[in-house]
Amino acid sequence: MTEVATTKAAAKVPSPLPLKLKLIHGFGAVAFGVKDGGFSFFLLIFYNQVLGMDAALVSLALLIALLADAFIDPILGNLSDRTYTRWGRRLPWLYAAPIPLGIVWVLLWHPPGGDTPSFGELLAVAITVRILLSACEVPSVSLVPELTQDYDERTTLFRFRFLFGWTGGLLMMVMAYAVFMPGSEGILQADGYLSYGIFGAALMALSVMGSAAGQHHLIAHYPEVKPPPFSIKTAFSEIREAFSEKAFLFFAAGGLAAYVSQGMTFSISNYLNLFVWRFEQTELLIYPAVLFLSVVLMFLIVGPMHRRWGKPKSAAISSIGSFTIGLTPYFLLVAGFWPEPGSTASTALLYLFLTFANTLGVVLMISATSMVAEIVEAFQERTDRRAEGAFYSGNWLVQKCATGFGIFITGQIIAASELPTDSQPGSVAFPILSEMILLYAGATILMGLIAAYWLGNFPISRADHESRIARMSAKRALDTAARGDVDGGTIVP
Repeated sequence: MTEVATTKAAAKVPSPLPLKLKLIHGFGAVAFGVKDGGFSFFLLIFYNQVLGMDAALVSLALLIALLADAFIDPILGNLSDRTYTRWGRRLPWLYAAPIPLGIVWVLLWHPPGGDTPSFGELLAVAITVRILLSACEVPSVSLVPELTQDYDERTTLFRFRFLFGWTGGLLMMVMAYAVFMPGSEGILQADGYLSYGIFGAALMALSVMGSAAGQHHLIAHYPEVKPPPFSIKTAFSEIREAFSEKAFLFFAAGGLAAYVSQGMTFSISNYLNLFVWRFEQTELLIYPAVLFLSVVLMFLIVGPMHRRWGKPKSAAISSIGSFTIGLTPYFLLVAGFWPEPGSTASTALLYLFLTFANTLGVVLMISATSMVAEIVEAFQERTDRRAEGAFYSGNWLVQKCATGFGIFITGQIIAASELPTDSQPGSVAFPILSEMILLYAGATILMGLIAAYWLGNFPISRADHESRIARMSAKRALDTAARGDVDGGTIVP
């Protein structure tokens, strides 16, 4: 799509963006949070400790599902860019995908018959869930560059997306601990996962379709220029073009490491909370509240950080700060300088470190994701084409490959530490736990340093972006003036 067409299409969107629009747009990310919380926090421990599947095998299935999904994303992004309807490019996807997504989500948490599924059955359901979720998330996030070109407004939109995404995931965590799986065995019991799945399915459908309906009056119109027809070859050629952008390569290298670290941290958290820190139900209920507090803190500091240091430096600072603060309790525990796990002092101190570590971790993710919007204009200036869907599907390719690899690493860590499948909190030997901790810490530090280096050297600054927007606006004005001169010359008084 040409810049002129994009500008005309965006004319209905008010500037600056009203708070109501930011809230409605962000609400659509609740579905991603529900999925991410389920896959990252509960799925591995559910299939491993509850259904009895080998952790390494489960993590392999999730890795393959993520890789398959990652390579479907370019097709979905390209189809989204080329959708040409009276409801625009993105809305048809946001109305069509949520209901089948909800149905398959329930099957993921209640395998047919209630029996332990085979490797192939788990793989098939996991792939289907991830593809349908992408059919919601890729079109939704691709709206960001269309809604605004402002450097800070884009950060704000992603702040709201992350806030709602985390809210969805944490709400499901609270419901799991307090409503669906309470009692002495908690999340280690099979009862309750069906209700967890049904509630999550309804919440995902409501968020995606509700957000789409709220933005309908602004984005429901034919694109100004009819896009070329879809083809598999074109879809993957645009991804190759995306990776030819220098800025996207920096983002991909740093984002890959950051998402690997996030995948490990989320998927191992329940193991650490239950077996290392010996959380009981009360502590598990407080855990999502602490995470939510960290997201609120992120919401307050990410804007000032970006204004002071820009997105690249903010990402580097956040990456190093997050793993340094987050791993400190584990090193102190292994060294023998930590209060007894399960005690009030241990839990309170851990939550203090966790609050600030996770705050910086989310700032890192917002900084990285927001960078993609600036790459869209860099690509447009070079090619005179906009390809939001292609770039954000490239972003999802990076994220999903990395997150899947992070979950896979967690499975290998659990297997290497020889944690029994029927383990109970307080009964696991400390050498097993210390090996789990040290393997996790080593991988986290390595990924954090890689992310800090590449994202910190991202080559598009605020000044670069604003000068690019100015050049493109000037070029558009010249083109408009030239067309006006030609039209004027054809009129003879």
